[in-house]
Amino acid sequence: MAVPKRRTSRSKRDMRRANHDRINVPAISRCAQCGENKQPHRVCEACGFYGEVQVIEKPAAESQA
Repeated sequence: MAVPKRRTSRSKRDMRRANHDRINVPAISRCAQCGENKQPHRVCEACGFYGEVQVIEKPAAESQA
């Protein structure tokens, strides 16, 4: 069984624990078609476009809201 050669210092232990539960803010970009905020490399929820291709059919009334 592996046994540590040296005791882990308080500083090293606390630095490890400080970075363990870090939460990253998700990246946000604008949709090229409607200008809504969306996550990059995802289909826009507002208009249904991915890049310049419409992937999901959305009614006109929903895209205006």
